Amino acid sequence: MSSDHDKARDKAARLLKKQGSMSSLSSSDVAKHDRSHKVGSVSSVSFMDEPGHEDPYHAPVRYENTYQLEPAKRFPYASVRNIIKESMENLLSEEQYRPEFCRDMTKTLSETIKARVKSLMIPRYKIICLVQIGELKAQGMRVGSRCLWDEAHDTFSSHEFRNKSIYAVASVYGVYYE
Repeated sequence: MSSDHDKARDKAARLLKKQGSMSSLSSSDVAKHDRSHKVGSVSSVSFMDEPGHEDPYHAPVRYENTYQLEPAKRFPYASVRNIIKESMENLLSEEQYRPEFCRDMTKTLSETIKARVKSLMIPRYKIICLVQIGELKAQGMRVGSRCLWDEAHDTFSSHEFRNKSIYAVASVYGVYYE
């Protein structure tokens, strides 16, 4: 009968080891298990530490209020405009208008610009990037947008690009959040 108990304990130990935790076994069981399999160390990482596995009973982490109503660092308008300009010139300078290409390029360009602006590590600003690309054929375009805006802290930077067959407009909005 004790052999069934030992088999069950070994099976539980193997299962816990697969999941990365041996915390439910007593220390003598762990030592016994380690000697029988000659394992050099015991992992203390639990299954719940892996990404994608939430504990419904774990209280969410709460942050203290900072009461910071103004940014410590202003949004770098000129740096962001240079990033937009460089990205657009690098990706669009020799391209011709093709609808499928432009559809994909707007996504790529938007993600590229947003990643480069985020790499500036501007604290407490939400970064929003919009890109429009179209065929250049003597037409006009008007783009309008509306949002809640704090004139003292929120800002944007934009750049317009043209070559022989396409035009592109990219705007990056820096919205300060408290």
